Amino acid sequence: MEDWTQTLGTGPLLSIAVGAVALILILIIRFKVHAFITLIVVSTLTAVVAGVPLSALSETLTDGFGATLASVAILVALGAMLGRLVEHSGGAKALAEALISRFGERRAPFALGIASLILGFPMFFDAGLVMMLPIVFAVARRVTGKSVLLFGLPTAAAFSVMHVFLPPHPGPVAASELYEANLGIVLLVGLVIAYPLWYLAGYLWGMFVGQRLMIPVPAIFGEVDEDQPSNPPRVRTIVFLLLLPMTLILFNTGLNSLTSVGVFDGDSTWVQALSFLGTTMMALLITVIVATIVLGYRRGESGTAVEKLLDSALGPVCSVILITGAGGMFGGVLRASGIGDALADSLSDLGLPVIVAAYLIAVAIRLAQGSATVALVTAAGLAAPAVLAGDFNSFQVASIVLATAAGSVFAGHVNDSGFWLVGRLMGMNVKETLKTWTVQQALQSVLGFVMVVVVYLAASLL
Repeated sequence: MEDWTQTLGTGPLLSIAVGAVALILILIIRFKVHAFITLIVVSTLTAVVAGVPLSALSETLTDGFGATLASVAILVALGAMLGRLVEHSGGAKALAEALISRFGERRAPFALGIASLILGFPMFFDAGLVMMLPIVFAVARRVTGKSVLLFGLPTAAAFSVMHVFLPPHPGPVAASELYEANLGIVLLVGLVIAYPLWYLAGYLWGMFVGQRLMIPVPAIFGEVDEDQPSNPPRVRTIVFLLLLPMTLILFNTGLNSLTSVGVFDGDSTWVQALSFLGTTMMALLITVIVATIVLGYRRGESGTAVEKLLDSALGPVCSVILITGAGGMFGGVLRASGIGDALADSLSDLGLPVIVAAYLIAVAIRLAQGSATVALVTAAGLAAPAVLAGDFNSFQVASIVLATAAGSVFAGHVNDSGFWLVGRLMGMNVKETLKTWTVQQALQSVLGFVMVVVVYLAASLL
């Protein structure tokens, strides 16, 4: 692959991408072919049609699959184990009843969303989602006759908003570095828009969809046990388990931010140790170990029973993990074929205002190849020279950072591994996921961009 150069132009490459997406939708929706098989077959065909050398075909396919599993598989597995422990112990039910008692059934989706906004400040999207879904499922079961989307979409949207727009998440941090933006101002602007953006694109959209599309509570890791203990753990114990990974991850993100501005020495052993414990994988692993002790052994469960309980959590999520990995494979093929790069080069010559150009380039690359990170970094790399050469104040540069981030999340669909993760965890098929999550991501992107432009125009008056 290193010696291979794409010779096709933007038009043919874009046609290949559109055709591949259409074929996936037809095979899955019309002919009911399993998503895992469909994604592998279409990924292979796409790579061949795009001219990827046959000698590099296998590596191209497995690289995309493996890279996605590396970031998703461990987190989903640990999250499922944690969810199974919380559910089996009766903790999810206890917390659900406490939330409904405190906020009422009508305000429960709002309360879940606010909790997810807080948890989402340090936690990555996928880790936060798999950790919160057992609570979401318990609340949805407690409020009988309601779609799980009424509670699940506001929760997922909250994690997405925080992940896209707030440092220390990698997207805005990467764009800030490329644009040489003040990270503190980026954080300030992100905090200003985060709540209203979630309320409009997450909470209200979740209420709208949840009342029109009935999706029952899935049993993926939120199934009720017939032998659930009669003495559930205290609510504060479950809250502690939810806050534990957030606190650990703050060690990582907080220390990394302070190290980057010179407050601490990044080579110090204690900084590296706390940063390692605060990585998402280690934070969830530590939480699962603590939950195993607190919700398992200390409550009288035998070692064999706890081992079987944890093992039972893995089977149902295997399909989610594999399909998500296959979605990453498809996105990896599109990236390797050069579709995103060709599209970005064409858009960069349109002569648009920098903030608009950066947004549109990120949108186009996101739609073409799926990865939000690639879309953001590519768009920021193309727009960075104009930003650095322009006469922009700190708030304007911060607005351009967040505009680029907004574009990178637009309308995630079948070439995005997150699309499959959300859809499968919430028990939706492809058509339902397109109607709910893809539209939510588009709303979040457009509304986020509008809010950032308002900040940009206000900053131009300073």
